[in-house]
Amino acid sequence: MHPDRQRKIRELFDEYIAMYAGRDDRLTARFSQNFSGYPGSGSQLIRDREEWVRITRQDFAQVPGCIRMELLDIALQDLCDDVVVVTAFFHIHLPTGGHQLSREVARLVLIFRLEGAEWMIVHCSYSVPYQSTQDGEVFPLHSLQEQNSALQAQVAERTQALHDSQALYRLLTEDAQDVLWRTDARLIVTYISPADERLRGFRADEVVGRHVFDMFNDEGVAVVKAMIARRALEEAAGTPVGFLNFEVQHRCKDGRLVWGEVLSKPDRNAQGEIIGYHGITREITERKRLQEQVRQLAFHDPLTHLANRRLMLEHLDQAMSASKRSHHHGALLFLDLDNFKPLNDQHGHGVGDLLLIEVAARLKACVRAADTVARFGGDEFVVLLCELDTKQHEAVAQAAVVAEKIRLHLAEPYVLRAAPNAPAIGHQCTASIGVVVFHGRDESQDRLIDRADAAMYQAKEDGRNHIRFAPGSSGPG
Repeated sequence: MHPDRQRKIRELFDEYIAMYAGRDDRLTARFSQNFSGYPGSGSQLIRDREEWVRITRQDFAQVPGCIRMELLDIALQDLCDDVVVVTAFFHIHLPTGGHQLSREVARLVLIFRLEGAEWMIVHCSYSVPYQSTQDGEVFPLHSLQEQNSALQAQVAERTQALHDSQALYRLLTEDAQDVLWRTDARLIVTYISPADERLRGFRADEVVGRHVFDMFNDEGVAVVKAMIARRALEEAAGTPVGFLNFEVQHRCKDGRLVWGEVLSKPDRNAQGEIIGYHGITREITERKRLQEQVRQLAFHDPLTHLANRRLMLEHLDQAMSASKRSHHHGALLFLDLDNFKPLNDQHGHGVGDLLLIEVAARLKACVRAADTVARFGGDEFVVLLCELDTKQHEAVAQAAVVAEKIRLHLAEPYVLRAAPNAPAIGHQCTASIGVVVFHGRDESQDRLIDRADAAMYQAKEDGRNHIRFAPGSSGPG
């Protein structure tokens, strides 16, 4: 993450924590209109911003005094240019002085999205493991209040028993939604809570005694190995590492894969040697799905589902780097539809959208899976061809074959229906195509696009439904 963005998001996060701890109603102004969140330890996803505002104010009313948020760990992650995820872990100290909640590790996940010029919060998940909350609560305040008087009388004589009793430990974790686990130093599972059977379908006796890697797919095993190696390097350099937080896919008994967010910490003996690990795993499959939706919105055209300008520029940058390494040429095709505006004017934008969707499908059918088709906006499309021949004249010939294939496919008649029972609308539409062949990074991205665009306009001036190559394509002859 760029230092300036990291600094900005951290400032917004610290501002959020300060307002939340201070029970400041101005906090609700940071919520996006497209907000979603999970209140407390509940599993119900709140999709209504006003409902979340109500829950937040109810939380402030239940605990009107300032609370203290003791930060344990924090991680910031870019999802795309417009979306950043912040995951933080806290001890929460309530003004009532009770210690039951402050012993737990609370997790806060905030997703910030750039909306116009402002970073807004589009998702919030606040959870306290081991505790059950009532509907609408953020903290398990009712249950804590009900238990507090009894616990105060028993705390002195029961503290040691709570630490020593494995049976009571299992009782406390019996109904937790998150999976609690423990391993020895060899990563052999020594304990796993019943939540794992609800999540993945494996009974505890099918997991205990097996290596923790059996839980993950191959990519997940690689992630865990990398985290262990990173911890070893940092500690060898004298940097103490506390909690580690990472996301991996877990294998289910029925063959499914679910995403889990893992919070892990080593257990050490008196000499500081690692004798095992313990941690918490929370299912985040739905969150990953939402993140993928956000990524789709950031990098794809919502109408045609083609790559948008941003993703095309990324792919072009990668193709230019690959061309420099392999000496293969690439080509950029800039297309503009010749007869699109009359369709819109006569039948409306809805029918025009149907034509654009059909054009996108025809373009994708003309290229390889490794190539990229993008909609630049309106009725302009761009096709990126990769791994053409190392000889320029051969690469030009290959690009010409693809461009002619596209020209012919797009010139075939279109039959469009605004609704299943609506009358068919016939339309004839061609495309003017400009082509530039490139080699490595001999030219900038902007220069390549400008030359392909200029060649496309030349094709229009020459009567439309033509292909024109930009003069002086780069690369060796």
